[in-house]
Amino acid sequence: MTYVASGTIKTSTDALPARLKIIFEGVCEVIDTYQPEQVAIESVFVNINPKSTLLLGQARGVAIAAAVHKQLSVAEYTALQIKQGVVGYGHAQKAQIQEMVMRLLQLPKRPATDPADALACAIRHANEQGNPLLPTSLKGLKLRHGRLVRQ
Repeated sequence: MTYVASGTIKTSTDALPARLKIIFEGVCEVIDTYQPEQVAIESVFVNINPKSTLLLGQARGVAIAAAVHKQLSVAEYTALQIKQGVVGYGHAQKAQIQEMVMRLLQLPKRPATDPADALACAIRHANEQGNPLLPTSLKGLKLRHGRLVRQ
């Protein structure tokens, strides 16, 4: 059986090295707590703001380093691949991702945007690995243009 968890690692300092350390330790703690077999992460994208892109890349690199430090394989997916794999449309909006994650995982309410993105990445990876995260009640359904339809 496949289990998925999500959350947020919050940093409380402006100093970059200290923030990166918090991220590294937070990812290690999540790995120790949940004992995952694999890690999936979104590939970095080029943002309009180069400074934001650089900071995101550094945080992402630390998260990957933590996973590798814990001897886990890391799969990377572009935002387009994640959206296509979860919503069925590569240019889906945040609200569409939240809605599909809620439906696919049968959550009681929509997750916030960042956890929804992380869960969508996990769903994409599980489906890629042949271990779909669709609940039994949704088996036989297929994503078409962001909607669940019978095959």
